[in-house]
Amino acid sequence: MQNIKSGMMKTNSVFIIAELSANHNGSIDIAKETIRAAKRTGADAIKLQTYTADTITLDSDKEDFVIEGTIWEGRKLYDLYQEAYTPWEWHAELFRTAKEEGLVCFSSPFDKTAVDLLESLNNPIYKIASFEITDIPLIEYVASKGKPVIISTGIAEYDDIKLAIETCRKAGNNDITFLKCTSSYPAPIDEANLVMMQRFAKDFKVKVGLSDHTLGTTVPVVATALGATVIEKHFILDKSIGGPDASFSLDEKEFTEMVTAVRNAEKALGKESYDLTEKQKAGKAFARSLYVAEDIKAGEVITEKNVRSVRPGFGLHPKFMPEILGMRANQDLEKGDRFELNLIEERL
Repeated sequence: MQNIKSGMMKTNSVFIIAELSANHNGSIDIAKETIRAAKRTGADAIKLQTYTADTITLDSDKEDFVIEGTIWEGRKLYDLYQEAYTPWEWHAELFRTAKEEGLVCFSSPFDKTAVDLLESLNNPIYKIASFEITDIPLIEYVASKGKPVIISTGIAEYDDIKLAIETCRKAGNNDITFLKCTSSYPAPIDEANLVMMQRFAKDFKVKVGLSDHTLGTTVPVVATALGATVIEKHFILDKSIGGPDASFSLDEKEFTEMVTAVRNAEKALGKESYDLTEKQKAGKAFARSLYVAEDIKAGEVITEKNVRSVRPGFGLHPKFMPEILGMRANQDLEKGDRFELNLIEERL
């Protein structure tokens, strides 16, 4: 993923984002230490979420505002977000901490006032969360800021994605990355459906990546192999601190393992080239070539018995075998000598 204006984002490797989310447990010290730990894992960025309970939902006891079918079963949306939000007065200090650590820091805004706060902090990238992909006025406002826009697709259908992209492009913003996301916490690995990344790229001509809620490293590695430019996973300093997102977040050891696995996957993918590396060139010593297989006297005819294609590869290329058969050696040759064209006298 590119960010020409800020120069912050890598263009030659997967951009790995550690999602802080609610994993500060209400403590700015934990939040700051989590940022430092994210740097130790090898992550490229730390991502915040910028909302308050009042900017994201209503304080209502009605049935519509009570969560069903998730790990937060029975909780009011307002109460959950009141517990999980990152206080806005922390943002400037968290951005500073990330800068000190050499990490990109950016956020997911959930309304226009959050965007305004983030703009005051020179937020370099904007992330639209899965459940906000239908908030077209928010996407339009974010896109108008001219920063790269990352959009998760956890609940999105084709028309949702199409409209979100059209909204960004209408605002003059073409730096768009769509993340395949399964909005389940934690997400089953058999619902990752990573092939959709390639479909996004084909259908909408956007960069693609993964917002991952599965446990472990398998899904990020496969996503890397399928062309992900961004991988985002929830990160927690220590699962023992608990919190709304702890059960599907990776701790420092796990996140480090994930980063290592992704980087190794990138190395394994390599680049399209028929050129050999120095190690591969050295390996040609074990290729086949033509050698004298038994002693040959000067004037003796070359046959498949006295010259053979064998390892190692320092002799004549085996493709010349049909040409030399029936010709005479111009000197005495010993078993094990490399066979060369200059050792031939003439054809019978």
